[in-house]
Amino acid sequence: MNNKELISSLALKMNLPKTEINNMLQIFTQTCIEQLKEDNTVAFQGFGSLEVRKKDERLSVHPVTKIRTLIPPKLVVCFKQSNVLKEKLNSQPDHE
Repeated sequence: MNNKELISSLALKMNLPKTEINNMLQIFTQTCIEQLKEDNTVAFQGFGSLEVRKKDERLSVHPVTKIRTLIPPKLVVCFKQSNVLKEKLNSQPDHE
């Protein structure tokens, strides 16, 4: 599902105009980014949580040229699913 499909689905379910849903999603995204920048965890009850983790610098070796490159430390966003989401995903029959 892409952003456009999400907006359409929410607009239909909430009986609101797509422009209003789009504005709410933009504000939601900006708020999440602000909180993650402040090193706060963003948790969604029954869904999961987002948190920022620091990856240490590491040495990378190109498999063909054998050139070594130092990859600098960086911040990454990690998602941890909730137990509720895990149970819901695993309780449904396979779609094969």
